[in-house]
Amino acid sequence: MYFRKIGVLSAVCAAAIALAPAAAAAPGPRAACPDAGPDVLRCLTTFTPGATRALADGPVGWGADDLVSAYRLPGAAGPATVVGISIAYDAPDLEADLATYRAQYGLPPCTSADGCFRKVNQQGAATPLPAADFGWALESTLDVSMVSAACPSCRIVVVEGNTPGFADLAETEDTAVRLGAKVVSNSYGAREGGAPLAFASHYRHPGVTVVASSGDFGFTSASYPANLATTVAVGGTSLARNPDSPRGWEEQAWSYGGSGCSAYIAKPKWQKDTHCGKRTIADVSAVADSVAIHNTDAGGWLPVNGTSASAPFIAGLYGRSGRAGVAQPADLYARASQFVDITAGNNDPVGGGAKCGSDYLCVAAPGYDAPTGVGVPDGLGGF
Repeated sequence: MYFRKIGVLSAVCAAAIALAPAAAAAPGPRAACPDAGPDVLRCLTTFTPGATRALADGPVGWGADDLVSAYRLPGAAGPATVVGISIAYDAPDLEADLATYRAQYGLPPCTSADGCFRKVNQQGAATPLPAADFGWALESTLDVSMVSAACPSCRIVVVEGNTPGFADLAETEDTAVRLGAKVVSNSYGAREGGAPLAFASHYRHPGVTVVASSGDFGFTSASYPANLATTVAVGGTSLARNPDSPRGWEEQAWSYGGSGCSAYIAKPKWQKDTHCGKRTIADVSAVADSVAIHNTDAGGWLPVNGTSASAPFIAGLYGRSGRAGVAQPADLYARASQFVDITAGNNDPVGGGAKCGSDYLCVAAPGYDAPTGVGVPDGLGGF
């Protein structure tokens, strides 16, 4: 099968089995993509098997209208920026699932017929497409849905790699740029090291903004390609309604959102935190918990989680801002006051922050912190 429980959840489920065997029958969240070992990138989506709802029953989880409200996005249509999605394997129902999502939330159609949507292989051709894979297809569905929620006017080019290997996904990055993408979203990651860093140049393109998920495993080794100084590293939050808040919403660091201190990448001059001598991730964040998508193979509407939701959403906001390609990671820090600072939560679900000594590297705090970066969007001013 395609699935493997993430470590923390496996431990929790094991304890539950010991205490209450009858309760263990209910499925828990599972990783959409397996940990395939070295030299392979992993998509960063989790979902709960059996949590789907039929089309007639509608979505469960945060939808496009919720995100527009939470992040105070403008009502006016934005530019037709091309947003690239770098991904592995084929998602056969991707265009149909995107159409269902956009129709549900009143977004304009985005199809291959009208030129808004395009899906190609890693060389940029319409055929042959790579083999299909359920987990990566779920990831692709999430990516295009979140770009659409953030930027309904953006055009989308999905470049599918033959495998999730470093070389193949590096080529998808280059192809997306060659096909006109001004911002490229990467909802995958691997533990940083010498092997992935050999492909770092593929995530550095003049005139293009590159965005990547920070990871879904809490405070740990920095995730590639989010660790690169040329990449906007996007962490995750949990979102909730709060009528007493000026926004009408509140957020805290998502329990599993990735953060880390690089062992390889030098400290960028625009990053001023002091407890990490090299590159710290993340830079910025957005919702990564309970996001609604429609996926045919999964059976309909379902909620999914992961910084693979927040990264394409931020990529879409870059596209909508009109500054895609011009904007780079340093700009987020220069415009930190234009984001909503997240000061609650941590990404150490077992220790509550003990993993990093309750430091800003894994605990949300006033100002910059690693799980949520400079904060979450408050309109488009920060981009």
